[in-house]
Amino acid sequence: MNTATLHISLPESLNRFVQERVEKEHYSNPSDYIQTLIHDEQKRQEEQHLEAMLLEGLASGQGLTMGTPDWEAFWKKVQARVEARSTGST
Repeated sequence: MNTATLHISLPESLNRFVQERVEKEHYSNPSDYIQTLIHDEQKRQEEQHLEAMLLEGLASGQGLTMGTPDWEAFWKKVQARVEARSTGST
């Protein structure tokens, strides 16, 4: 994994808070603690995006019943798109 350095300035109260969390939660250093916070935020945003897509799907109307001709036609389109992506053509 490539890494980059990011320098941040914190008020003394936040710096103390970070140091306390590092010691209490047994992080190696403040950088590890900050990385965990960022990873957690990324995960939270991904979950929000997934939830929004699920809600959009639920609100989009009647679904298709598996095994019906409409379902089979839909599934063939999905498979074709997946195949196109895996071979590099879109």
